[in-house]
Amino acid sequence: MKNSSLRYGAEVADALRDGRPVVALESTIISHGLPHPDNIRVAREIEEAVRATGAVPATIGMIGGELIVGLDESQVSHLASAEGVAKLSVRDLAVAAARRADGATTVAATSAVAAAAGIGVFATGGLGGVHREANVTFDESADLTTLARTPIVVVCAGVKSILDVPATLERMETLGVTVVGYRTLRFPGFFITDSGYELDWAVDSPEQIAEMIAAQAALGATAGATVVANPLPAGEQLDTALHDRTLADGLALLEQNKVTGKAVTPFLLSYFHSATEGASLATNVRIILRNATLAGQIAVASAARS
Repeated sequence: MKNSSLRYGAEVADALRDGRPVVALESTIISHGLPHPDNIRVAREIEEAVRATGAVPATIGMIGGELIVGLDESQVSHLASAEGVAKLSVRDLAVAAARRADGATTVAATSAVAAAAGIGVFATGGLGGVHREANVTFDESADLTTLARTPIVVVCAGVKSILDVPATLERMETLGVTVVGYRTLRFPGFFITDSGYELDWAVDSPEQIAEMIAAQAALGATAGATVVANPLPAGEQLDTALHDRTLADGLALLEQNKVTGKAVTPFLLSYFHSATEGASLATNVRIILRNATLAGQIAVASAARS
């Protein structure tokens, strides 16, 4: 346990003390990513998927200004249903703590807090990245710069298809963020299996990823994250024609309603949910459960090497 200013759930504290495998989980999927009451159900399922691998889940969030690593069931329910839960990136953590806020951590904030807590593996749905027309708006997720300086393995289904995928891959290369495909050399596009872009490296097992973690520590040459891009099987992805049509319509509505910044992702995910009559929600759940399972397997393999 590296940071005594954080509050740890009892199970997570015991696991970290004993050197047992732990997987960090974000809380924005609970408060901002999924509709109520699906968010509470899915939060439980995600933690159960991690437990099934032999690892301990550590859902991270803020309650009354206190950062908690390992939210209990009542705290998860609070973030899932309370009004005014803030969406917290790294820059928001200190001010939210000072204001005694309730907050849900993004990929960036969860990664930073997890690393500070001594947790080396994090499961999420999809990363943030470079937004479309960023050459005009300069809109780029803090996920990227945070991952460039945070030593953690992030298991995800690529970046959300609402983003500029090739620009995001270029930025991760520039920032020194390692990206590997899990049993593929094609970068996934969140709801869809293949975003249309290639990767340089693939890994075939949790044990290979554990070897990468050990090699990074031994080399001491890089301090950034490793992104493990874990695509849905083609048979489980959102229908590609439906995806492309929904995305085009959603982007048009963004412009029409002048939605920007942090509001973009929840707006589009909500639109996907309604426009696909729930099909995108089911896909989203499959994504995070598969990623939680793989992250748990990686954490277990890494702990076995210690």
